[in-house]
Amino acid sequence: MGELLLEFLSEEMPARMQMRASHDLKLLLTSKLNAIGLIFSSANVYVTPRRLTLVIDGLPRRQPSIIEERRGPRVGASEKAINGFLTFSGLTLDQCERRYTSNGEFWFVTIEKGGKTTADLLPDIILSSICEMPWSKSMRWGENNFRWVRPLHHILAVFDGRVLKGTLDLGKTKLNFTDCTRGHRFLAPHVRVVNSFQEYRTELRNSFVILERECRKDIILKDARYLCDSNGFILREDSELLEEVCGLVEWPLVLIGRIDAEFMSMPPEVLIAAMRRHQKCFAVNKKNGTLADRFIIVSNMSSEITRNATIVAGNERVLRARLSDAQFFWEKDRAINLSDRRKALREVQFYNKLGTLADKVERFAILAATIAPMVGANPDNAYHAAVLAKADLTTNMITEFPELQGIMGRYYALDGGEDLHIADAIAEHYCPIGPRDVCPTAPISIALSIADKVDTLVGFFIIGEIPTGSKDPFALRRTALGVIRIIIGNNLRIKLLPLFAQVRDLIAIAGSAAETDNKLLQFLIDRLKSHLRKKIIRQDLITGVFDSGEEDDLVRLLSRVDVLGDFLATDDGAKLLICYRRVLNILRAEEKNCIPCCTDYHFVLSKLINSSRLVKTEEINLYEALRDVSSKIKIYLSSDDFVSATVSVSALIDPINAFFDAVMVKTDDMLLRTNRLCLLNATKKLLDSVANFSLIKNC
Repeated sequence: MGELLLEFLSEEMPARMQMRASHDLKLLLTSKLNAIGLIFSSANVYVTPRRLTLVIDGLPRRQPSIIEERRGPRVGASEKAINGFLTFSGLTLDQCERRYTSNGEFWFVTIEKGGKTTADLLPDIILSSICEMPWSKSMRWGENNFRWVRPLHHILAVFDGRVLKGTLDLGKTKLNFTDCTRGHRFLAPHVRVVNSFQEYRTELRNSFVILERECRKDIILKDARYLCDSNGFILREDSELLEEVCGLVEWPLVLIGRIDAEFMSMPPEVLIAAMRRHQKCFAVNKKNGTLADRFIIVSNMSSEITRNATIVAGNERVLRARLSDAQFFWEKDRAINLSDRRKALREVQFYNKLGTLADKVERFAILAATIAPMVGANPDNAYHAAVLAKADLTTNMITEFPELQGIMGRYYALDGGEDLHIADAIAEHYCPIGPRDVCPTAPISIALSIADKVDTLVGFFIIGEIPTGSKDPFALRRTALGVIRIIIGNNLRIKLLPLFAQVRDLIAIAGSAAETDNKLLQFLIDRLKSHLRKKIIRQDLITGVFDSGEEDDLVRLLSRVDVLGDFLATDDGAKLLICYRRVLNILRAEEKNCIPCCTDYHFVLSKLINSSRLVKTEEINLYEALRDVSSKIKIYLSSDDFVSATVSVSALIDPINAFFDAVMVKTDDMLLRTNRLCLLNATKKLLDSVANFSLIKNC
């Protein structure tokens, strides 16, 4: 068994593309190897800013033999046909087999082809994989036609200790496969010859390159924590920034710098955003949790003391310039009151057919005032907060740091004398943005967040911009999940359909109809099922309860789902499910056959049951049980007593079973037959008011 070692050395790859590239390279190579029968024991991929490395171990040195069977001419065919087949196969007639088939007796041959050596097969596999790499963005360089994410310098390709024979045609120039690599760009740029992965990894480590991504992350995090702790501070850990910084360095060196005191009066979020975006630096906290005047730098250089001081001084100088710009924006923005910025929103288009940002603000402000009493907020306060919520989008600070939208609005609102609850609602109305974000809990913040998200959802659904498949350009799935998390997390009893209708009326686009509301509600339910999948809540129960009447109160829906799940786990629940299916099977069978002389089967079943045609004791008993249970269920559901409503249908189990044991539904008397089908249809409808049991799987 042999080892394949590949390395693609290039200019620095964007950090955000490195992990995807390593996955794509591994998938391309391994799938091609499997396709030609080259089975390996392991495949590992490594990525640094400059190199993409793949090592595949346990590869056979030769492709396994291929056994191929061919059918020749019919036995008794002309001599010319048989000779032609033998010449093509390279065999004699004695080596052929006579075999009977459904079409007669034919000559067959079995040919064993020896596999090619792996070293001969690998170059074409590697070259085709290189050309098929699905970069989201790629480039040409020099006078070459070949495209790669960044200019490609060399390809290390060694199998079983020897260089593979292969050449990548770039257009103007060519890259031959080699057994050479290079170390760190500045610290050890000289050539190193390697013949195995173990040697390769050792040579790189000696050349100031840490190949393993997780190892680089551990070094950065450990050293950053140590530096902060030794200086009396606490590192503000940032997993996303750590992933990005890890993709920028091959030999991480962690240093600590200082922020000038004159900038510390700005909001800490501004300082953090400037350090994070422009310098890729980590922020540092004091022991009391407030922002410290320090930052953590991760350099890609050596650890000489004089050089370290130069690196820190350079980063401090660049950061000083960035923070000077931010301070200028901060002071200039504060010169204009937040409420006075609302006029500028009229010049900003929200989306085609949905008007300007000012139009959106007015819509969701009205909606926020509607929602406010449902969540315990003052409608006037909710409306006032909503009309200010988007005003910071016109500030210089948000133009520079869009991720601070809402957060800067809070500071500007407080600076203008607004109440703290109003300012907090402005900051929190975007939340939750991602799955890890905390949902707002303050009443005004909840009203604004739901109103803003519902307005967005309804608006895009009205104009037909509905997510399909993997395409969701306006992040409507994330927006819907935000609404769901806020409602469930705060246990809010909110009916969504009236809110959808209100937004439709406010948007007032011709052709928008209530069907949009139902599509959007189904969309939310689908997101709800996806959200709850990790909590092992059965998806069929959610679907069954929702389908019982398009329940638009999510908290009520989940309460009913919990009760239904508990009920179905009992003996009565299992029995009722069987009864329901017996009823449904009869109705579906009759629908296929259709009642003779009836033009509309469902119209016939919707008729009232004629009690005078109930001749059997068992059908009379079922009819009386339906009347009794029906009145009880209406009372229980109206008072949210879901346990009693669900359990009450157990009273139908014995009457339904007795009905099927004693009553012939498919009688020749059409009046009796129709009446009995109406009775079964009424039974189904009553059970459907609890849940659509046809959508529920066996427990």
